[in-house]
Amino acid sequence: MTKKDLNDKKAVLTFDGKKYIMEDLSEEIKEIIKSLQIADAQLKMHEDTLKLLSIGKNSLINDLRKKLEDN
Repeated sequence: MTKKDLNDKKAVLTFDGKKYIMEDLSEEIKEIIKSLQIADAQLKMHEDTLKLLSIGKNSLINDLRKKLEDN
C-alpha cells in the first residue's frame, strides 16, 4: 500500500447493512446524519443525568431510612 493509498481513505457510512461513501451523499442526507449524531449525544447526556438523579434519590432514601430508625 502506498502513501497515496493511505491518504485516499474515504469516510464510509454503514446503514442497514449497506456502505455509502460520505462525500458522495447529498447535503440533505449529510444534514440528517448530523442531526442523528446530535440526537445520540443528547440521549447519552440525558441518560447520564438520569443515572445521577437515581443516585441522588437512592441517597435521599437511605438518609430518610437512617433518620427514621434513629427517631
